[in-house]
Amino acid sequence: MRTPVFELHIRPMFRATDKAHMDFAVDLWDYDDVVANADAILARLQSDMPPTATGGLWPEEWITLFQRWKDGARKRLDLGTAAFAFQQGTTKTTITATGTFPAVGVVGWLQLESETATSKTYVLYFEAPDAPAGGTPHAFTLKESYPSTDTRSIFVHDSTGTQQLH
Repeated sequence: MRTPVFELHIRPMFRATDKAHMDFAVDLWDYDDVVANADAILARLQSDMPPTATGGLWPEEWITLFQRWKDGARKRLDLGTAAFAFQQGTTKTTITATGTFPAVGVVGWLQLESETATSKTYVLYFEAPDAPAGGTPHAFTLKESYPSTDTRSIFVHDSTGTQQLH
């Protein structure tokens, strides 16, 4: 059974409506806030939240997943580090991230984090294995492509911050 990861499994269960209703007490999209309030969040999910007027209670399997995450490693993704390149072709534009993973067994990917009418921001995520492995970390080349007709500004977010590529 895969270990639940905050950014992949937990945060997506909290809807924008849930976040807005709870912002006075806890930011449901913030890892540290959710960790600090995990017991109280679980108690509310098991009793009366979210209310029927905003979608109703979570399915039991969601509550079980949240509890498994809370009681386990409370795993989360790391922001990776890479050298980035931007190449605009006639039909597609490609963002490339190259580097070396920090440890054996780490996997990574570029993910669209947000977009507006004028820009797109990608994030470089690394996921560590559940158990450390021995050996030498591997080099990586990760790519994300989209149609060249999309001419918005492109930003990438990694462990060094956010930078504009185009």
